[in-house]
Amino acid sequence: MSLPHSPFSTPLTPPAAGARWEGEGRQWRLVLAGDAQAGAVLPAPPAALPVAAGTRLSFDSAALARWQPGFAAALWQALAPLARGGVALDLSGLPPGLRPLLALSLPAPGAAAKKPAAAAEPAPEPGWRQTLAFVGDTLAAVGRLLRGRTAMRLSDWLWQIEQTGPRSLPIVLLVSSLVGLIVAYMGAEQLQRFGAQSFIANLVTIGVVREIAALVVGIVLAGRVGAAFAAQLGSMRAGEEVDALTTLGVDPVEHLVLPRMLALLVTGPLLTLCAGVAGLCVGWGVAVGLYDVPAMAYVNTTRETLSGWDLAVGLLKGSVYAVLVALAGCRQGLHAGRSAQAVGEATTAAVVQAIVWMVIAASLLTVIFQRLGV
Repeated sequence: MSLPHSPFSTPLTPPAAGARWEGEGRQWRLVLAGDAQAGAVLPAPPAALPVAAGTRLSFDSAALARWQPGFAAALWQALAPLARGGVALDLSGLPPGLRPLLALSLPAPGAAAKKPAAAAEPAPEPGWRQTLAFVGDTLAAVGRLLRGRTAMRLSDWLWQIEQTGPRSLPIVLLVSSLVGLIVAYMGAEQLQRFGAQSFIANLVTIGVVREIAALVVGIVLAGRVGAAFAAQLGSMRAGEEVDALTTLGVDPVEHLVLPRMLALLVTGPLLTLCAGVAGLCVGWGVAVGLYDVPAMAYVNTTRETLSGWDLAVGLLKGSVYAVLVALAGCRQGLHAGRSAQAVGEATTAAVVQAIVWMVIAASLLTVIFQRLGV
């Protein structure tokens, strides 16, 4: 005889969740039963179930008492690999509340297999084409600047002048002084054999002012400023800051390249002038201190030898080299890869490219000025 039901009696606990795979060949079914709690674990698909196109999986949830949202996550983890492999899932046998969750979240059948192999990034353009495009974009930005339609900020330009000019001056003075010492000493050694020490001033003046000062400044700027430009812009590109500027409608060339290039266009000739003065002063010390050349005689010879054209040629070369350094550094930085290794490679390439461009420009300018008799 059964006892009457009491309202104080403990209710029956629903059976624990159960799941089993049934089927063979290409037709399979997943039977769900019991109480599917959040921590329920589904058995792995049997090895006999072919994970390939043509396999069909249906569901039987008639014995499923209830389910919680966490059970949907467990079910998704079990079914997602099958869907990617091409198994067709018939979700009509699932509870109405569970069916739309899985229909929206599960991948389409065969999604992994149908992904095109050529979906990778397109192959980069050749380096010379990227360089020509970059130079063209820079010239267009300069044209907009001259028409007063630029996004470049004055504060950015002044900041770059401070970074590239005064902070580069100590190393420029040191290197140019040492190079001027070498030129003066080696030249004086040869001139002393002929008793022509008085021509030390001519040699130092022409060599330092026209050629050496500009080259020294260019090499120092390539190692210090050009590498910094490439590292800065390369890091911004790796951090997607350049992409963010483009998304906001800001031209990266106007905002990043133009202030740096114009800053070097100002500081390049000024540093060249300082380097020339340092080289002349060291040459004066060598001639007067080591080879007994009268101090005033050296100064007068320097004034007679140094012409306006020599100074103009030296300052022009310094300006050209500085612009080439800026272009090389910014070009490598803006086209760097999106990793730390790529930024380092871009920095090295910027220094090498700047020096190569300077040597080519020095050769061309020297031949041109010699042909013109300047």
